[in-house]
Amino acid sequence: MNSARLNGIGMTSQRTRARMLELLRQQGIKDEAVLAAINAVPRHIFVDEAISHRAYEVTALPIGYGQTISSPYTVARMTEVLFAAGRLNKVLEIGTGCGYQTAVLSRFAEAVYSVERISPLLTKARKHLRELRAANVRLKHSDGGMGLAEAAPFDGIIMTAAATHVPEDLLRQLAADGRMVLPIGNVEQQLTLIERTGREYRQTVLEPVRFVPLLPGVA
Repeated sequence: MNSARLNGIGMTSQRTRARMLELLRQQGIKDEAVLAAINAVPRHIFVDEAISHRAYEVTALPIGYGQTISSPYTVARMTEVLFAAGRLNKVLEIGTGCGYQTAVLSRFAEAVYSVERISPLLTKARKHLRELRAANVRLKHSDGGMGLAEAAPFDGIIMTAAATHVPEDLLRQLAADGRMVLPIGNVEQQLTLIERTGREYRQTVLEPVRFVPLLPGVA
């Protein structure tokens, strides 16, 4: 592992990350454990070197294939909501992307299962997560809308692409007392929390968001 690469210099240095954390606090992120995880995961290694100087801006950035790395605020907010009740055993992530959200999740769950439909992105994510030695992460090239039945049930499910409705497969794969966080909608999207209690599901709309759409199949 290249510690100099992970620590960063200049616009990717610890000082730059500290400014990002202050912005996240100003935007309403309160969980200090989540903020510590955001600070610890080097976002600059997950984006192309040409834009690494922008890695600690509180904004989404392109990662190729029509996809983006979510803004640090969005990653922090979704993580904060998912783990509001404490550490979880098994978490499913729909949409690995470059692996940044995956790396943050790996600090709060015993095991993270993540599926990605775009094969070249998954290859990049594997490289990044290997560099961080995230040993509790399992990745799969698959259609995210189908979830990952062979590893279900999951205590937490997080989706990093917007669906028009909650996929039935994901509801079935959520544990009896599990939590799911996902964006729902087309033009107007809302970050939504779904809490399962036995056979009942409670849905809470949290705030407006903007994600790429959830697409079927693999690429």
